[in-house]
Amino acid sequence: MLAALVSHAENAGRVRLLSDTGVPEGPVVETTDLAATVAGLERTRPRWLWPATAEVYPDLLARGVRVERCLDLHHVESLLLAHQGRHREPRELGAALARLRGLPVPPDHGPRKRDTQPTLFEPEREPLPGAEDPLAAVLAVHAEQQRVVADLPHADRLRLLFAAESASALAAAEMTHAGLPWRADVHEDLLVELLGPRPAAGARPSRLAELADRITAAFGGRAVNPDHPPGIVRAFGREGIEIPSARAWVLKDVDHPAVAPLLEYKELARLWVAHGWSWLDQWVSDGRFRADYVVGGVVSGRWATRGGAALQIPRTLRRAVLADPGWQLVAADASQLEPRVLAALSGDRRLTEVSGDDDLYTNLAADAFDGDRGRAKIAMLSAMYGGTSGEAGPLLAVLRRRFPDAVGYVEAAATAGEQGRLVRSRLGRTSPPPSEAWHETTGNADEGEDAARQGRRAAREWGRFTRNFVVQASAADWTAALLGALRRRLQQSAPEAHLVFFQHDEVLVHSPVEMADVVCAEITAAGVEASRLVFGDTPVHFPINATPVNSYADAK
Repeated sequence: MLAALVSHAENAGRVRLLSDTGVPEGPVVETTDLAATVAGLERTRPRWLWPATAEVYPDLLARGVRVERCLDLHHVESLLLAHQGRHREPRELGAALARLRGLPVPPDHGPRKRDTQPTLFEPEREPLPGAEDPLAAVLAVHAEQQRVVADLPHADRLRLLFAAESASALAAAEMTHAGLPWRADVHEDLLVELLGPRPAAGARPSRLAELADRITAAFGGRAVNPDHPPGIVRAFGREGIEIPSARAWVLKDVDHPAVAPLLEYKELARLWVAHGWSWLDQWVSDGRFRADYVVGGVVSGRWATRGGAALQIPRTLRRAVLADPGWQLVAADASQLEPRVLAALSGDRRLTEVSGDDDLYTNLAADAFDGDRGRAKIAMLSAMYGGTSGEAGPLLAVLRRRFPDAVGYVEAAATAGEQGRLVRSRLGRTSPPPSEAWHETTGNADEGEDAARQGRRAAREWGRFTRNFVVQASAADWTAALLGALRRRLQQSAPEAHLVFFQHDEVLVHSPVEMADVVCAEITAAGVEASRLVFGDTPVHFPINATPVNSYADAK
C-alpha cells in the first residue's frame, strides 16, 4: 500500500491512501496533527510517497515518529533525469510537474537550512505550476515517473535503486536526528594539546604562531605568511628553489629547513580551520554532532554534507567520538569494496576466486605479483582509476593478462567516456555527459597537432572518469542497499540501536552494550542481503567487518 503525503504548515498536512500502483483508494485526509496521523497509518506498513524526505521527515522524527519505508520523488526524479543525460535540470516537485504539464520549469530552491526560519530576505517558494494542489501534484509526478521507468531497460534494477536511495534518505534524516556522540571536552583538550589555548578572535593559536616564526627564520628572517601559497612559492624562489605550488606533496620532495615546519603548520592549520573551536561551537551541542547529509550529493552516488565536514573527520579527533555510558559504537566497514564490486560487475572468474573472504590484495599479490602486496594494490587501483605513470603501466599489463574480463570491463567504460557516451552503474546510476567545451576540444583534431593533442588529452581524462564511475557508482548502489537493509533489521532486532554515521563504505551504530553482538550480526546479514539484491546470485563475497568499540578511534 502507498500513502501520499504533503505538509503545508507546522505538523499539519494532507494524506491519501493509494493502491500499490498509485490509484487513490480513499478520500483526502486533512490533519492538523500530521505526526499522529502518520504514526497511526504506520501500523499498516505503507510506503510513504512524498516530495522530498528532507522536507517532511525531520519534523516527524522531532515528534517521535519513525517510518519504515518511503518513495522520495526528489531522488527518483534526479535518478531518472540522470538516466536521460539531463543531470543539470531542476528536480524538485515543481520542476517535475512543470515538465509534465509542458510549462516553464522553475529552478530548484534547495532544502531550507536546518534549524532556521524564513527571513525577510529569503525568497518565498513559488506556488506549483498552474497553482495545482500539492497532493495532486505528488500523485501526477509519481504516475509519470512510473510510466517513464516502465519503458526503460532493466526497469526492475532502477526500481530497486529508487527504493534504496529513498531508504538512504530516511537513514540520513535519522542520523541527523540522533546525532553522532561527541565529547566536546575531549575535543577541546585535543585542540589545546595540539594547538595551544584557544586564541583571541583573529589571532593564530600559539602552536601555529610558533611554527610561523620558525618558517620565517628558515627563510633568513624575511616574513613569510604560511597561509599564502604564492608567497611560499616566491620565498623558495628567492632561495633558488623553483616549485610549481606550495602543496604538501610538492614540499615533501624539497630539501630546505622551512619544509618541516611548513608541513606541520599545514596539517595543524587544517585542523584549526575545519574542526577547531568555531566548528565545535557551531556543530556540537548536547553531546552530539548533527551533520546535514546530502544523499547522492556526488554524481557517483556518494554522499556529501552541507557544512560540518562530517565526511572528513580527522583521525586524531575520532578520540572525541565516544559511546554513552552503557552503550557501545559498533563500527563496520566493507573490506576492499570497489575491487569486489569490479569482480561482480565483470564476472571475472579468476578475480572472483582471488577476492575470497581474506585480504584481496594479499591474494592478488600471491596470484600475479610474486607476493608483493604493494604492487598488487597499485595494479588494481590503476585498473579502476586509469593510472599509467611510473610502474602503474607495466603492473596494469600484468593484471590485464591475468584478469582480462575485469580489466576489459573498466576499459570498455573508459572507451565509452572517451567517445562522449554515458555509462551506468549496476542499478542504473548514470554518468553525466561531458560539457560542450569538451566536445569542442575533442572535435578539433583537424585544427593542427596542438589541438589534436589537447583533444586526445581531454578524451583520456573523461575516459578515466567513466572508467571509475562504473565501479564507484555500483559501490554506491551496494551501500544504499546495505543502509536500507540495516535500518530495517535494526528496527526489528535491536530497536534501541540506531545508525549515527555513514561514510562511503563505513557505518557506525550506537547500541546498548547488551545488544552490540546482535547489531554485529545484523550488519553482516545486511551485507549479504545487499549483495544478493544488487548482484543477484554472485559468487563474489563482500565481507563487512563489524566490531563493538567504545571510541571511534579504536575502530580499524
